Amino acid sequence: MTWKVVFNPRVEDDVLQAAAWYESKRPGLGDALIDELIAVWRSLGENPLLGARKHPSRNLRWRFPERFPYRVLYEVDEVSRTVVVLAVLHAARHPATGA
Repeated sequence: MTWKVVFNPRVEDDVLQAAAWYESKRPGLGDALIDELIAVWRSLGENPLLGARKHPSRNLRWRFPERFPYRVLYEVDEVSRTVVVLAVLHAARHPATGA
């Protein structure tokens, strides 16, 4: 059974900015980032509990795309079987502040 995956509104902006940066470096690379993030999001719908646990009291977790230095930060609600994607952050940024 799959889980419902929903997105914080800022995720779209995070992804579009990152993809535009990669696209400016090499055509097609921005699309490759988006493809990898979509694969991560699909995997969240299949098994969200595989992600590394970030915060024990809130069930915050993250997963990483294979080729890009980003992390997908998400929260799992096991009762409603819902995954909320909170942010897509560059791995060098602090996960709590995004800075």
